[in-house]
Amino acid sequence: MKLAEGLQQYLRAQSWGAVQSARRISGGSINRVFRLETEHGPPALLKTNRSSPPDMFAREAEGLQALLQAGGVRVPSVHAHGDDWLLIEYLPDAARSADYWAVLGEGLARLHSTVEGRFGFSNDNYIGSTAQPNAWTEDGLEFFAESRLRFQGRLARERGSLSAGDYRLLERVIERLPNLVPEQPASLIHGDLWGGNVIVGPQGEPVLVDPAAHFGWAEAELAMTTLFGRFEREAYQAYERIRALAPGYMQRVDIYNLYHLLNHLNLFGRGYLGQVQGVLRRYC
Repeated sequence: MKLAEGLQQYLRAQSWGAVQSARRISGGSINRVFRLETEHGPPALLKTNRSSPPDMFAREAEGLQALLQAGGVRVPSVHAHGDDWLLIEYLPDAARSADYWAVLGEGLARLHSTVEGRFGFSNDNYIGSTAQPNAWTEDGLEFFAESRLRFQGRLARERGSLSAGDYRLLERVIERLPNLVPEQPASLIHGDLWGGNVIVGPQGEPVLVDPAAHFGWAEAELAMTTLFGRFEREAYQAYERIRALAPGYMQRVDIYNLYHLLNHLNLFGRGYLGQVQGVLRRYC
């Protein structure tokens, strides 16, 4: 494969030598992913996408750095990035350790204990390939309403995926948010935490990848872990030993996941419309 000039410059500057192999590995539906072997450097994971927005990998690198600095759950370190590529630490997988789920739950609780006085992030970023606005906002309800639900709803309306009637239901749900969601701090969250974005590391430990990091509601993060299958019970139990959930959390799960359902409606089409409509009708 032909490497981007910026990547070649980085490899030369690090004295890693010539590329020996670039083996394609599975890595989701948006980017191409390779295991890169060089003469003298460590194995590295290369993500490429020539059609990506020019800042997408820079924003992903920022998210990984933020999660790395906060600690909690392991994330790959970032080597370098360019407009259409990202080079990160390659972590060979192993069998899950006996305490894998407990380590994951405890680590997420520690991550979520990193809090800010405002909701948002240093830059807008992406969730999948959808833009994710992160303008700093003092109020969590306003942030979730404007930068999450209304942003995705307008996008779906513009694309013809959401009818005028369904959009009116979305506005009613937004109006009801103060009665549905309690006040919560702005926690550092991964932002796109479904099972596919948690992998097993070389010591059998959990590793977080592909973040859409920002300061948001920790409850919303946990809710997404139940959207496409659930973590094992030990993870949630370990989490709550460190950060107890507020009463009524289970009744709020769907309202948090409405953001991700709307995003999937925008990314993948009307196959997600029924789920979106079900949530809208429940909370109206």
